[in-house]
Amino acid sequence: MRRRPGKANEEIFTPDVPVQWQRMLSLLRPYIGWMIIAVIALVGSSALSLVFPAIIQQVVDTVLQERNTQLLNQITVALLGVFLLQSLTTLVQTYAVNYVGERIVMDVRVKLYDRLLDFSLGFFTENRVGELISRMSSDVTKLQSVITNNITTLLSQALTMIGSIVIMFVINWRLCLFILVLIPIIMVVGMVFGIFFRRYSERVQQEIAESTIVAEEVFQNIREVKSFAREPYEKNRYNSAIDRAFDATVRLLRIRAVFGPLVAFLGFGALAALLWFGGREVIDGRLTGGALVAFLIYGLTVASSFGRLVGLYSQFQEAMGATKRIFYLLDLAPQIKDKPNARAIQHVEGHIQLDGVSFAYTQNHPVLQDINLDIAPGEVVALVGPSGAGKSTLFNLIPRFYDVDAGNVKIDNMDVRDVTQSSLRAQIGIVPQETLLFGGTIRENILYGRLDAHEEDLIAAAKAANAHDFIMLLPDQYETIVGERGVRLSGGQRQRVAIARAILKDPRVLLLDEATSSLDNESEHLVQEALGRLMQDRTTLIIAHRLSTVRIAHRIAVVEEGHIIELGTHDELMAHDGLYARLYDMQFRDTDMMDTTMDSEGTHPEDVDPEDIDPNVELPAGAD
Repeated sequence: MRRRPGKANEEIFTPDVPVQWQRMLSLLRPYIGWMIIAVIALVGSSALSLVFPAIIQQVVDTVLQERNTQLLNQITVALLGVFLLQSLTTLVQTYAVNYVGERIVMDVRVKLYDRLLDFSLGFFTENRVGELISRMSSDVTKLQSVITNNITTLLSQALTMIGSIVIMFVINWRLCLFILVLIPIIMVVGMVFGIFFRRYSERVQQEIAESTIVAEEVFQNIREVKSFAREPYEKNRYNSAIDRAFDATVRLLRIRAVFGPLVAFLGFGALAALLWFGGREVIDGRLTGGALVAFLIYGLTVASSFGRLVGLYSQFQEAMGATKRIFYLLDLAPQIKDKPNARAIQHVEGHIQLDGVSFAYTQNHPVLQDINLDIAPGEVVALVGPSGAGKSTLFNLIPRFYDVDAGNVKIDNMDVRDVTQSSLRAQIGIVPQETLLFGGTIRENILYGRLDAHEEDLIAAAKAANAHDFIMLLPDQYETIVGERGVRLSGGQRQRVAIARAILKDPRVLLLDEATSSLDNESEHLVQEALGRLMQDRTTLIIAHRLSTVRIAHRIAVVEEGHIIELGTHDELMAHDGLYARLYDMQFRDTDMMDTTMDSEGTHPEDVDPEDIDPNVELPAGAD
């Protein structure tokens, strides 16, 4: 059993090789009918391949000695019929096997994707996306080849080898025993090399995954790469990752390069020994010339089949690493999951309670400690505090992206752990500070809030979010492609699309990470106006970066080092003269500095109307 490091300490069993094989073969169960067809065709093809040496023996011992042209014609026609029938059986086998292989690839990728979507937010902070994608692509492809093509090849070669050995034993048992003595030598060589194949193949797969991670990170952050002119650096980083993958591949190829010729030498060496021993049998009169030719062909078939089997063994060893990584993900239990008796909630009033909540991402490093906060339905509460104080973590506990270590998070007096995640999150709308859209159309992004919404509801949501007007000015309007992560839209436009999506969802609880700090004045005004509509009659929790947001809150919670140290209205907190008052004073001191600068350019402080002071100045504390 292997223990995964991390907060949840998930426990999984790393299956041994027999268990891995059993699980791999279980993937064939839904397609057993197709595999039966493939096996029947395979047996027929293998049996027909054994006919050819017997026909050659007949030609050498009878036709050529008797100079019987008619019999030669008959044998030739029969041989063509055998080859035609063998081709047909191979066609059936190939189609059936490839069909099953593609179905299994689809099944495993769907299972992996479903499993990954079940994992909590913490899983994706601990695992890199590029590596997960590599497991869904290259690892699954290796699994496909093992449980379809390789297994049928294994059966085919095993049947052909066994059938050839039986016929060889019938032809001349002494010669057969002689050749069988040489087989264990090749087996030992194959098993030794198989250990190295497995070890180095795992290394290759890991290095390929690392290079995929580098490329995925660069493409996701291409704007930053361009802005810092780091193309040469990223090229070198990717080239280094590819070089490491190449070096690992070369080490694997070296082993393969030695293994192939070595097995070939042993096989053909066995044939040379077979020719020597068989020639003596012919000279001594215990074997005919035709039987020796047939025996050599059967021996060549055995050597070829055995070589293929040893090669398959090495491929199976290489694939064990890939299958181990796949089954690891499939066996990994989600940290956040519904209780067996979890209830689905249909509607909530929006009463949120945090009772003695404590939380830590890693042991001995608490982020929140004994948080108590009661938010009434329809109330707006702003969270203010320094960076790293725990505001975003508190946000993530309400929709149960993480589970608390102590205490309870309740909505309408129901512990969020007692309700289904889907029904809980259906009641919560989230508008983050940095909005990321899907790469499809504006329509698809807004409809993500409610997939079955009607056209009039869609447009109404866009209008309420102040998005409809700019959408109608776009060439394709609602069918406009927004691009990867919404890069074709401005920051304000992305925010308004996100707000339209939240309005369409119509949640009872809103979690807003104030998203106007990086917008220009016009965009900020439009977004603030849209947020105002969105917040009407909804319970709202806001991470506040600007005083304009703080002023619309009914209460303000000041968070520092994982504790709520102050709670009250703006006036109450100013009267308390604590951290909030200091942050507030710092903001206006910065504003006064701006005014002094303006005064040096010809504007006098006494000419400035206090109402003209822009309250939308970012708090020095910053954001989580």
